Amino acid sequence: MSAALPLRDVALPPPPSWWPPAPGWLMLAAVLLLVLGILVFISQRRRRRRQRWLQQFDRELQAAPAAAAELAAIAGLLRRAARLAQPGSEALHDQAWWQRIDPKEQLPEPQRRLLAEGAYRPQVAAGDVAEVRRWARERYLQLLQERRR
Repeated sequence: MSAALPLRDVALPPPPSWWPPAPGWLMLAAVLLLVLGILVFISQRRRRRRQRWLQQFDRELQAAPAAAAELAAIAGLLRRAARLAQPGSEALHDQAWWQRIDPKEQLPEPQRRLLAEGAYRPQVAAGDVAEVRRWARERYLQLLQERRR
């Protein structure tokens, strides 16, 4: 070797930049955004459907002029929701009907009796009807959501 040639160390190339990412990372990000978008779309659709059901429930109860008529409307709405959830359940009577509508027996017995006989009573207390309405609204949603499963 000649002494006139200078010796140099091995030079490494500069480190790769962090931008733009490799195509694999771009595809992964696109898939994640797509999945997130689908989840948001499904949850929004479920929320809108739930709101639409609750508005329908409230609209039908507002049309009832008296408390007894409201109880009859609640019973009708529950029958309709039960029929949609499980066809044929609208034909059930007495204990079988209550087993379908309130399987966990969350509605107290006085309100249950009121709902069963409410349309035939001329005088019904508004407080009792409010409690039945609250329970029926939740159960109505549950029954309608059962049909989706």
